[in-house]
Amino acid sequence: MTMKGQELYQKAKQLIPGGTQLLSKRPERFLPDLWPAYYQRAKGCEVWDLEGKRYYDFAQMGVGTCVLGYADDDVNAAVMEAIQAGSMSSLNCYEEVELAETLLELHPWADMARFARTGGEACAIAVRIGRAASGRSKVAFCGYHGWHDWYLSANLGNSSNLDGQLLPGLEPVGVPRELRETALPFHYNRLEELAGLVQASPEEIGVIFMEPLRGTAPEPGFLEGVREIASRIGAVLIFDEVTSGFRMNLGGIHLTLGVEPDIAVLGKALGNGFPIAAVLGRREVMDHAQRTFISSTFWTERIGFTAALATIRKMQTHPVQPEMVRFGEKINAGWRELAQKHGIPIEIHGIPPLTHLVFQVDDAQAVQTLYAQEMLARGYLLGAAVYTTYAYTDEIIANFLQDSGPVFGKIKEAIGTANVRQYLQGEVLCAGFKRLT
Repeated sequence: MTMKGQELYQKAKQLIPGGTQLLSKRPERFLPDLWPAYYQRAKGCEVWDLEGKRYYDFAQMGVGTCVLGYADDDVNAAVMEAIQAGSMSSLNCYEEVELAETLLELHPWADMARFARTGGEACAIAVRIGRAASGRSKVAFCGYHGWHDWYLSANLGNSSNLDGQLLPGLEPVGVPRELRETALPFHYNRLEELAGLVQASPEEIGVIFMEPLRGTAPEPGFLEGVREIASRIGAVLIFDEVTSGFRMNLGGIHLTLGVEPDIAVLGKALGNGFPIAAVLGRREVMDHAQRTFISSTFWTERIGFTAALATIRKMQTHPVQPEMVRFGEKINAGWRELAQKHGIPIEIHGIPPLTHLVFQVDDAQAVQTLYAQEMLARGYLLGAAVYTTYAYTDEIIANFLQDSGPVFGKIKEAIGTANVRQYLQGEVLCAGFKRLT
């Protein structure tokens, strides 16, 4: 490819609606006009763009998929062996049974598993099974759960219903209006909101769908209260662990929280960059998958199962999660030290392996853009959130924080002028969903 990243991206926007397949990878969400946009090679925590420039990835690590690092040798070796043996056949690959058994051993409360290739479609599968099992259509939900109709329908009655979940500004264009008021939002740690939804529709809510933990720790009694409500009204409780799973511990993070769901959805980190997602559940709930039609050709393809098994085996023999947690804590400590040194108010949210930095200043998005701009010049891909990876080292993180030092100084200077945007070489990042042309 002879084009530069931004040049190719401008071409892509004429050929691909939105420019990319994933909202989270749009360059405008990081550094408009300057983000490299495309890569030619990735290894460990390093990425090379189309011009051969190397960057350390402190942005997304494949949107949280590559917990072991890019192109992990052990996972790649297992995948290459599977490819050589034939990745597709008229028969089923035995690895799907092995993966089901492995995941159920890690989650003793669950009895059965189904598989998909993406987190969004796995969430849709889980909702379908939950509705089939409960016999009811309404879903009370908390958090972000993908792009499918069942979820976006929450914005049919009120276009701001999803704003407090993760991505503001999502339009339900193309979603049948007949789905209005079938998906009802409540906020994390606000048990009274869920109780209010149940009181308003005591015999209609059949599914409660939520992330057990993402940016904020559950308050005492919150998850237990959700579990009690689900059991009392006969609703299926689903934990979405597409993002949180295999990041703090081996398996779903709910295993550390003391509350068991009826279904759990796993994705992202499960295959270390290869597409695989899982829906685990209790037999009495999962059996209802047989009463509805849930089926897709490429859910049977071999590579995802093979990659997941290799990823889990490496996690079982290496301190992957403890190191990811430690790396996140080290980054957080470094940010706090720099912020204190330069007198910049910040907040840090999220679990350590998925940490979010928020500048508590006027025009905070411009400040975040400036941070990304200056770090890109120093050889780092940087966003507001950092997914840590086992491929980091103490030296890499120390260098990242050392290089952040003068950037925090420049940020302090920019804030002092009351016009941060004059320091930017392009536009300010777009944080929510926005039509980009």
